[in-house]
This record gives sequence, C-alpha cells and structure tokens, in this order.
Amino acid sequence: MSNTGRNPALKLPPLIYDPPDEPLNILYKDDDLLVLSKPSGLLSVPGKAEDQRDCLETRAKTQFPEALLTHRLDLETSGVFMMAMNKPAQVHINRQFELRQTKKRYIARVWGHVEGDLGQIDLPMRCDWENRPRQMVCHEHGRNAVTDWEVAEREPIVDGVAVTRVELSPITGRSHQLRVHMEELGYPMLGEVFYAHDKAEAAADRLQLHAESLTIFHPSNGEAITFTDPCPF
Repeated sequence: MSNTGRNPALKLPPLIYDPPDEPLNILYKDDDLLVLSKPSGLLSVPGKAEDQRDCLETRAKTQFPEALLTHRLDLETSGVFMMAMNKPAQVHINRQFELRQTKKRYIARVWGHVEGDLGQIDLPMRCDWENRPRQMVCHEHGRNAVTDWEVAEREPIVDGVAVTRVELSPITGRSHQLRVHMEELGYPMLGEVFYAHDKAEAAADRLQLHAESLTIFHPSNGEAITFTDPCPF
C-alpha cells in the first residue's frame, strides 16, 4: 500500500449543479437499445432540487420519449450509458445486471504508482449514514463488493507526483464502489471530492473515472454485444 497522505476529514460534494451544455452523444441505437455517452458533471436521473431536473435521462426522453432507464452512472463519472427502447428490453437488461451477466470496464487515474500489476479487491460496503451520500467499507454490516483491477500505465513522475492509469472491472455494482475500493487500496482517484486527500483531489479538474465499455446480451437475439466510449482523459 502506498503512502497517500490520506486526509480522513469529510469531503463534501459540490454545492452548485452546473451541467455541461452539449448535445446528446448517441453511441448506438436500434429498436431495443439506446446507448449514450454520458459527460462528467451531468446527473443520470433528476435530483431532488428544482435546479437538478436537467439530466441525461431527461435529455434522452426529449428526443426519444419511449426510452427507459436501465442503470446509472454517478454525477462525476463519464462514459457508456445504456437505456432500453421498450419495456421487454428494459426487463431483459435489468435482469442481466441483477444476475451479474454484464461486463463493465472503467478507466481511472489514481494517485501514486500502484504496486503490482493486477489484483482483486474484496471489501464489503455500506452507506455511511451520518455522512450520506458517502459509502464505507464495513465487514460487519456491509454488502459484498468485488472489483478486479489491472495497471494500464504508470505515468512518468511530474513535479514529484506519481500517477497510475488502471482498468477496473466491477463484479458487483455498489454505489461509489470503485472510488472506495481504490482509496482503501491506498490509491485515491484524481479529482475525487468524497474520499481522496487534498492533493489527489486538486490534481484534476474532474473525477478521473470513465465507463469505457459495457458488454450485454442483446435482448432480441441473445448475442453478446460490446459498446465502447473512448476515455477523454
């Protein structure tokens, strides 16, 4: 485990919601599926506050009223975002997520040069109720949470700062799972406002986490199909 200078103080989310103003980026569409590229800073679904109504789901429904939600990405996370174009397809895809039949690959940049080339993090998680929406590792009451990781690149050290690009494959789908797991491993994500120490948070202008690919079985023919969205950082 690396020496990250971890700051245990509570990290608060941004108070101002200022979603990016950009057109809908459609990666793929057919009679059953609508696959979009979600930008960082845009909610997946509407928030509770009136000024948080703008989201990817709302924008998609403006153009495709029949589109239905199948999963979510966190506000700061970018990448592949899938919706269903009819109810049977939604049920089919949701079932795949429940049975862990989908395959997801994320790209992240983390603080420090990661020791080892690959591994698996198996740490149960639950909500940190006193500090919601933060999550936490809890061996007593946490739900099973497993993440496979592999080093993609150890970037050159610049001004004494070491950064590693990693590929993350969540086996389970807990809220904030990837961020919590990498922080617990000792390598917080750059630009992270909840769990990273101050230097890691300030090292990027956005969370360095991107959903690069998603593989599912197509609802119409059962064939495996992979959707990709190139990492923007």
